[in-house]
Amino acid sequence: MARIIRVLVIDDSSLVRNILAQGLSMDSGIDVVGTAPDPFVAQERITRLKPDVITLDVKMPRMDGVEFLKLLMAENPIPVVMVSAYTSAGQKIALDALEAGAVDFVTKPSTDVAAVKGLEKMLGELRIKIRAAAKANVSQWESWKEKTAPSVTGNIIKTRVSSGVGREKIIAIGASTGGTEAIKKIICDFPIETSGIVIVQHMPAGFTKNFAERLNGASEMDVKEAVSGESVLPGKILIAPGNFHMSVVRSPDGYNVVCKKTDKVKGHRPSVDVLMKSVAKCAGTRAVGVILTGMGSDGACGALTMRNAGARVIAQDKASSLVFGMPHAALKAGAVERLVPLDQISRSVMTFLSGIK
Repeated sequence: MARIIRVLVIDDSSLVRNILAQGLSMDSGIDVVGTAPDPFVAQERITRLKPDVITLDVKMPRMDGVEFLKLLMAENPIPVVMVSAYTSAGQKIALDALEAGAVDFVTKPSTDVAAVKGLEKMLGELRIKIRAAAKANVSQWESWKEKTAPSVTGNIIKTRVSSGVGREKIIAIGASTGGTEAIKKIICDFPIETSGIVIVQHMPAGFTKNFAERLNGASEMDVKEAVSGESVLPGKILIAPGNFHMSVVRSPDGYNVVCKKTDKVKGHRPSVDVLMKSVAKCAGTRAVGVILTGMGSDGACGALTMRNAGARVIAQDKASSLVFGMPHAALKAGAVERLVPLDQISRSVMTFLSGIK
């Protein structure tokens, strides 16, 4: 029998606390052991109630959620799912929270009575993310944070890619829970003249644009949210826009991306499977696939399709993954040639690329 997940809900709104507590308690696998209106009350309840997972509001009196999260991860790492407003400011704060150690986040509407239905709709997503968070490897957060720290820090100087770099090779990366920091680590280790990269990170619409902008400030390569019809070029990284599938097609001088709002695949849009299957079809042996940390099995079928088409495929190892679900599923499917620690993935990709003629 599966272990019951003990959850503490932290939110300054009594309405939100009640809705979340009641809604989560309807799940037989979740026990809401308590609630707290702010981080100071929460500290005592964490010590006394020993929750397995915390849901944490972003904006609260006396101490905001991200500052409290940083203290928590430094002193007593516990899996945290952030509850963030669906606004431009909320999107940036959610990314700050992921950088500070949150396992994942959900977005909530405003807290007035008219938004009750919106909160109830959010509960389904929150339950799924709480289950994933309960399995997350956060006990080693400080050492994991060091592994995900970019090798290069400070101001990044963008340079032009040499015209001699070919457009025939392509890298496809897929990630979910824990992927934002893993992706940042990998792309910061890539040199400017790396082949074009396409990435699916499970993330809502709007958040992917902020995520791409943040990555662009940390990488030598140009990073942006993809636009349908855009070319995949050396020195360039395209992030699938939230709520759109991204696939790759051949073009006269290389590859282009196509972004479409078609049906979800296994509950995901964008889908890693959709991306990788398209890369297998148009690039075959000239591609490298990478499956990173994440819950579920998205990417396993796509990675196997790439492997069967002659592409090289690697996945993040368990020790360095926040959640080993996606890499494990790809490994079980027979898609993965090699499990690689996060801090060695970029080097492994470059080695594979150098072997492609």
